[in-house]
Amino acid sequence: MRAFWKGNISFGLVSIPVSLHPATKAEQQIAFHFLHEKDMGRIHNERICDKCGQAVAYQELARGYEYEKDEFVRLTKEDLEQAAIQAGKTIDIMDFVDEQEIDPMFFEKPYYLAPDPKGKKAYALLREVLKKTKKVGIAKVVFHTREHLAGVRAGREWLILEVMHFVSEFKSLDEIPLPKDDIDIDKRELKMAEQLVEQMTTPFEPEKYKNTYDENLHRMIQEKLEGKVIPIRERRAEATNVIDIMSKLKESLAKHQGNREKPRVSRKRAAG
Repeated sequence: MRAFWKGNISFGLVSIPVSLHPATKAEQQIAFHFLHEKDMGRIHNERICDKCGQAVAYQELARGYEYEKDEFVRLTKEDLEQAAIQAGKTIDIMDFVDEQEIDPMFFEKPYYLAPDPKGKKAYALLREVLKKTKKVGIAKVVFHTREHLAGVRAGREWLILEVMHFVSEFKSLDEIPLPKDDIDIDKRELKMAEQLVEQMTTPFEPEKYKNTYDENLHRMIQEKLEGKVIPIRERRAEATNVIDIMSKLKESLAKHQGNREKPRVSRKRAAG
């Protein structure tokens, strides 16, 4: 696997040579084009100048920051290079924090950290101490002139670097009408909801959760090419009405209880 980045993890005076590898792979997504519905001709986007109305070639474009309505300050390539942070080769751990203190919302993208052959012992030491203490190292690292916040945590046999969001990236919740703490929750509904959650609780098996969107699209495209009529799917049920939440809870409990009580036929018996 080709390394995305090479450098060192540092904490205190300890420095560990590592390489960084993407932990996820980009799925092959189906690409669409805009077409003219009348004759199925492909639509192309043009860059049109607001002032002269002419199409502008890419090499004639400039970058500008709008500081007032329709007022811009131009930024050259040299300006952007001057503002850029010098790419370093160190994942600089500033603090260690408890895993449970970090809201999962902060995590953005995972990378595997692989040890350089000369740093395997120090790598294993950091991995084991993070496992034992259940800590995450909070670090800063620079990729392609952009500074990132990151968390270094332990997997089973590896270290993982999670690129994180800075707190300034989150939107404010002030305008979202969230329920207040003083809402009166019916104790019977709460108890029944707890029972439903308990019945639906299962060990986490990531393999069973499939991304079916692309599969459905491929099948639909193939059926259209074959001239088949695509049936219209039924709409999902609307959100539960506040009035009938108790009946929905009872119905859900009965459904999941029934599923659990169904006898399982062994493979040997089924084959016979």
